[in-house]
Amino acid sequence: MSTREKSQGDVGRRDFLKLFGAAGAAASTLPLGGSASADEMVAAATGKTHRHVTAAAKSHVGSTGYEFFNVDESAFIEAAVDTLIPSDSTGPGAKELGVATYVDRQMAGGYGKGDRLYLEGPFGEGTPEQGYQLPMTPSEVIRAGIADVRAYVQKSHKSTFEGLSAKDRAEVLADLESNKIELPTVPTATFFGLLLQLTIEGYFADPMYGGNKDAAAWKMIGFPGADAMYADKIEPFRNKPYKAEPKGIQDLI
Repeated sequence: MSTREKSQGDVGRRDFLKLFGAAGAAASTLPLGGSASADEMVAAATGKTHRHVTAAAKSHVGSTGYEFFNVDESAFIEAAVDTLIPSDSTGPGAKELGVATYVDRQMAGGYGKGDRLYLEGPFGEGTPEQGYQLPMTPSEVIRAGIADVRAYVQKSHKSTFEGLSAKDRAEVLADLESNKIELPTVPTATFFGLLLQLTIEGYFADPMYGGNKDAAAWKMIGFPGADAMYADKIEPFRNKPYKAEPKGIQDLI
């Protein structure tokens, strides 16, 4: 179902996110892009955090500056994530929860640099089942895609993407999703798919990675967070709702 169809009310975007979040929020305690270290994976699974992970987490506390995006790119990303997951009566939007910061950190880090991707070629067109088939790193795809979309919007609307109305931004993203816009530098489907993936990741990821501010997305779907030990809760809460304040990785340090 396209972005435009969802926006027309057949299946609300927020309903989709709640369903996705209930199934995938546990995995989102780490960046799904794959830039987490083995120690971070152990920490998320066991609640036992190694010392250098603690230092890495603390290095971002209170940090609001962008590490990868320039001024124009950050304005685009903020508008894009806000359009993909807007605020509504059910819960906050992606921009409010700092998803743009999450995307920025992923692009500045190992995932964005392609540390775990094979980038030596040959590069055929491939099928979706064959995975990533480009010589560009994810950060290069995002940067080039942003430039392509900004050029398209300037030509077609005489405006910047962030300067468009919410309706027009949604239409541009819907056209990207349905491949109605052909980007000159990167495959449209690859750029839009990566942008959507990063937005959803950032919305549900552990707050220490920049998004999901104050664990608001977890609270919205009733996910208790990174604390994976609930054995003592089974009997007292059998057939009863279990409500707890979500805990992120930093809360377990």
